[in-house]
Amino acid sequence: MADKGKKGKPGPAPAPGTAPAAAKTEEKKEEKPKSVQPKDEVGTRKGCRRYRWEFKDSNREFWVMGHAEVKILSLQGCLIGSLIMFTGTTVHPLLTLIITMELSIFCFFIIVYTFAIQRYMSFILWPISDLLNDLFACGFLGWAVYFAVTSRQTMPLHYVIAVVLIGVAGLFALIDVCLQRKHFKGKKVRRNVLIPPGKEKEGEKAKEGGKPGEGDKGKDKGAAPAAPAAKGGKK
Repeated sequence: MADKGKKGKPGPAPAPGTAPAAAKTEEKKEEKPKSVQPKDEVGTRKGCRRYRWEFKDSNREFWVMGHAEVKILSLQGCLIGSLIMFTGTTVHPLLTLIITMELSIFCFFIIVYTFAIQRYMSFILWPISDLLNDLFACGFLGWAVYFAVTSRQTMPLHYVIAVVLIGVAGLFALIDVCLQRKHFKGKKVRRNVLIPPGKEKEGEKAKEGGKPGEGDKGKDKGAAPAAPAAKGGKK
């Protein structure tokens, strides 16, 4: 019964300078400034910071190089206009198929470059794919103009305007081909693009160090053979 009234001994009091020191260290950790990153490169940015930089850089390149203007003019001004002009006349279904196909492809590339999707899919050679698309678009639209002229004997005014718009869209695709050449000036072909960075370093180290065991084999071959032990003992 006497033990119930007794209280446990209090623990040792903390040193007077420990609590403020711990608080200061936590404040320093929180107040760490962000690492300075280069403006022209991604650097070590991650997450939202990287996407924000990629988004700005992709749109800057897309609009400054002239690709956005050419694609939007060919999309909205020519292809959509030709579809509107074809509504009042009878048109061969191949023409509408080609126009809608080129519309969807142009929309796809505009979305890709606007939202910087190509920066996260580096396994696709986007400048080359865009260049090939422009070449095929120029060929398809040129053939569409030829087919539209030869398939009909009489052409109303709306039909003629639509054919002219298709030809102008093909001309814009050819202009975009000339703009794509700027991406390939002063650039060299990268080697081992698809190899992960860790494996590439391991391969370089293996080449520098040579195969393991080669040096020991050379030493063994160059060393003189040991003399045979003397046979027989004392009699």
